[in-house]
Amino acid sequence: MPTREIRFGPDVCADLGRASKLEWIETNGLGGFASSTILGMSTRRYHGLLVAATRPPVGRMVLLSKLEETLIVGAQRFELSVNRYPGTVHPQGHVYLREFRLDPFPAWVYEAGGVRLEKRVFMVDGENSTVIEYQASAACSLELRPLIAFRDYHSTTHANGGLNPALEVEEGAARVEPYAGLPSLWIAHSGGRLEPAGDWYYNFEYDLERERGLDYHEDLFNPFVLRFELPGAAGAALIASTGRRQAADAAALREREIERRRRVTEAAPSPEPLIQKLAAAADQFLVRRGDLWSVIAGYHWFSDWGRDTMIALPGLTLATGRHGIARGILETFANSIDRGMLPNRFPDAGETPEYNTVDATLWFFEAVRSYLKYTGDYRFVQECLYEKLKEIVDWHRRGTRYGIRAGEDGLLYAGEPGVQLTWMDAKVGDWVVTPRSGKPVEIQALWYNALCVLHELAGRFNDTAAEASLGELATLVRASFNTQFWNPETGCLYDVINGQQPRLSFPPGPEGAPEEQSSLDAVNVPSSFSGERDASIRPNQIFVVSLHHSMLAPDKARQVVEVVERDLFTPLGLRSLSPRDPQYRPRYEGGVWERDSAYHQGTVWPWLLGPFITAYVEVHGRTEKARQQAAQWLEAFDQHLSSAGLGQISEIAGAEPPHAPRGCIAQAWSVAELLRAAVEDIYEIRVRRNGHARASGAALKAGPLTATV
Repeated sequence: MPTREIRFGPDVCADLGRASKLEWIETNGLGGFASSTILGMSTRRYHGLLVAATRPPVGRMVLLSKLEETLIVGAQRFELSVNRYPGTVHPQGHVYLREFRLDPFPAWVYEAGGVRLEKRVFMVDGENSTVIEYQASAACSLELRPLIAFRDYHSTTHANGGLNPALEVEEGAARVEPYAGLPSLWIAHSGGRLEPAGDWYYNFEYDLERERGLDYHEDLFNPFVLRFELPGAAGAALIASTGRRQAADAAALREREIERRRRVTEAAPSPEPLIQKLAAAADQFLVRRGDLWSVIAGYHWFSDWGRDTMIALPGLTLATGRHGIARGILETFANSIDRGMLPNRFPDAGETPEYNTVDATLWFFEAVRSYLKYTGDYRFVQECLYEKLKEIVDWHRRGTRYGIRAGEDGLLYAGEPGVQLTWMDAKVGDWVVTPRSGKPVEIQALWYNALCVLHELAGRFNDTAAEASLGELATLVRASFNTQFWNPETGCLYDVINGQQPRLSFPPGPEGAPEEQSSLDAVNVPSSFSGERDASIRPNQIFVVSLHHSMLAPDKARQVVEVVERDLFTPLGLRSLSPRDPQYRPRYEGGVWERDSAYHQGTVWPWLLGPFITAYVEVHGRTEKARQQAAQWLEAFDQHLSSAGLGQISEIAGAEPPHAPRGCIAQAWSVAELLRAAVEDIYEIRVRRNGHARASGAALKAGPLTATV
């Protein structure tokens, strides 16, 4: 599968600083994953060889943290592992690492003592199982020491007397269950010699947790040692799983997984390498929730979020031809609608879903519209979704949670003190960083789009009363929006009107906050907020142009795109606030307080490039020149795919050059929106936004875009 192949040689592998920033991730379609750096050195609490989803797709626990590996050639022992302890890195196995590659799953090549040892790791789709395979080029021995954590993936483990070291050993397998009430861990092996151990390894240090201001020390337990004798060119295999497995199945599982991934990339809508890479990346976010489907918002630490799922659905499933999964996702969330709202988040611990969002529900309408554009499956929508969509609009008109309601002008108000309802949802303690209470600009765009989508459905389904009512309300919303939201001074749209005045200074920071933060606390500068209108230049206004049903006249739409490009555009996405704004934060770094206070105050978001490309191409008449420009912007991400989360697109990036990747190493809407924009707006595969069929994208190349209707 060459479309996903990423390869690093000894120059990168021997560079501890660089290699420790390159991370790989394997997923299992259940919410579980395996992940680490290309060195095998854990730098996050989330790194582990088996992070199992115990209540798919949530309830994730780090069971098997890592394997300590020793290659033995004659009397020589070569330690292949890499760990950071206080003041030192030990062992330093990266000096033997000659190659790391992703093709399609992680593989390492070590050379020591005249032996070449190759290692592969992959997860089994639909199982909490990780397969680890070794292949030696000459006679040698291999010693493996599993290190277990058995903890929630947000936590860390420390040596304790409550751990039960007992082993259940049988031929070809061992089972550990160190704590009552937690899953068992089975480790199947291909003929290794097992010896009980029972040792704690103390004080692993996780660099990225230190940077994030969180607990960065952990102790791990070694229950046993496995020794393999590998005569000649021989191999060994392990399967770490929550269920009983046979190591002899490893090769068949590998071939099955290669074939499954081959089908994913072959189903991509175009042979363009970047589109195929994004299609492979998209597959990692699609997970089962019961008998239906959902979307993991980001790895390593997000679960399935309503907002992220609805935004990502078109790119992850429709642009990739996985229409059945799209339907399953729509059913999953439709079944959870309450008081006219989609859940914002399904918690990790399985509690009641949280409904603290105003936009997730409105993005649901756009996901339904996109589903119909790709599938024409009006029967499903009429039978399963239409009444729920009407119920949503009814609740929003009369009022639901958190003050969400339509006013006399038809525009949608949302907000209560202490809550964050839009996608700019950072909160530090009781401080909502960007409250945006009132009438946020993108909420009006989504509300109008939702009304238009439902109006069209009502007409198609001969619901004349609803059609008339929705048409009147949409007309009112459009008129009110154009009267109230245009800011002639900036030549673009207000971010929020009739809302809470944003803070001009930060609340007291944590003890030991950096000096820059202390100076910001005392800043007294003119605000972009005037009266009841927030003139902050943020990317939220781009949705007024990019959504299918737009309220803006073409000349104003073009001005919005020009302002956003001038103030917010970067090669890795859009800034969340103009650098000219006094509250702009150029760096996303430090502890929780520092990071969250910068999260939407300048930090770059790659997913926003998707709607920006859609808007840019649209206001420029969908010309070949505009599409070529958008294609050049997208090409920058080809390099990004091998610079942080390998084969993936990061959640965020720094606001200033070099725009270093930050946040999650793999974010669903980042991948999805780039893929959707490539398919729909750059290569114009499948359909135009006006519904006319396009030629297949299979013939399109990265050069001149010459596809015709």
